Amino acid sequence: MAEDEDTPVRKRIRLEKLVLDTLGIDELRDYIDELKAEIARVEADIGRKQNHRSAADAFFKRP
Repeated sequence: MAEDEDTPVRKRIRLEKLVLDTLGIDELRDYIDELKAEIARVEADIGRKQNHRSAADAFFKRP
């Protein structure tokens, strides 16, 4: 069976959503710290990839 081309592509869920009702304030703050650390890790990787792409563009003299 072929997939319908008109069907929108669903985004992959990367983080599982926690049930926040069961967490205390300190646990929620710890969770925020974990999320901030993950955001910093991803932003650093984005920067690394942008630098790599810029170097490649300069090497191949892309405008």
